[in-house]
Amino acid sequence: MTGGYYDLHIHSCLSPCASDDMTPANIAGMASLKQLSFIALTDHNCGRNLPAMARAAEEYGLIFLPGIEVTTSEEVHVLTYFRDVRAALEFGDMVYASLPDIANRPEIFGRQIVMNENDEPVCELPKLLLQAAPFSIEEIVRRAQEAGGCAIPAHVNRTSFSVLSNLGFMPPGLFRAAEVSPDLPC
Repeated sequence: MTGGYYDLHIHSCLSPCASDDMTPANIAGMASLKQLSFIALTDHNCGRNLPAMARAAEEYGLIFLPGIEVTTSEEVHVLTYFRDVRAALEFGDMVYASLPDIANRPEIFGRQIVMNENDEPVCELPKLLLQAAPFSIEEIVRRAQEAGGCAIPAHVNRTSFSVLSNLGFMPPGLFRAAEVSPDLPC
C-alpha cells in the first residue's frame, strides 16, 4: 500500500477509557468518513472486539490490523500487532487471563463492552482492563514475536505510561519503531 491515511491506535467500547459509542461499526464508519484506508484496533489488555472490528472494517473497505495495547509490569503501554485476528485473540486472552483479579468499576473507569459482529453488545468484561499485566516490557515483546506479531512502544512522548516517562530510556535493540503522539512535543 502506498499513500493514504491511517490510525494504528484506536480503542473501542471494550476499553474503559473509550466512549460507549466507539463500537466497531462506528469506528469503521468514522474511519471511512475521515478517508482513512488502514486502521488498527488496540484495546487495553484484551482483543475481544477484534472479530467484530474485522467485519466492520471489511464492510467499509478498510485495511485492518488486529492489535492489543498491553500495559507491562513497568506500566509501559506497548502496542502489539498481529497478522490475523485469531493470533491477536489468543494473545489478548493470554494477557487478560494474567491480569490481577480486580473488578472493573464502570462508574469510575467506564464500561468494558464486548460487541458481536452485528455491532450488538454481548457482555461486559468483569476484570479491570486498565491495570498492568505481570509481564515485563521485554517479555511482552518476546511473547508477541513468538505469536507471530510485533510490538512497538506506545506514545513515547507522553508523560505517563510511556517507555521514556516510566523507564527513562529506550531499551537498546528492543524496538524497531515507536509511536509518537502528534499533539505532544517530542
